[in-house]
Amino acid sequence: NPQVIHSTPETGPTMVGDEYSDPSIMNYLGAQKTTMLGNNFSEYHVDEPPRLVLDKLDKIGFRVVSMTGVGQTLVWCLYKETSNTL
Repeated sequence: NPQVIHSTPETGPTMVGDEYSDPSIMNYLGAQKTTMLGNNFSEYHVDEPPRLVLDKLDKIGFRVVSMTGVGQTLVWCLYKETSNTL
């Protein structure tokens, strides 16, 4: 169950998911789904800074796997272990 979040400024807003993200996690984060004019996809955003989003995701079992900077954007990749087996 990977989760990727990214933010341009360190203070927010923070993009927390795409149109395929788990709706229950997006609801937990208080995210709003938006589609920017000209895009053919939707994204979930919150007004909180990444630090608060990362704290919330930590509380439900997500762990940071990696972090990088892309221009002025910061990107975190998180992962949550599941007990589901095939």
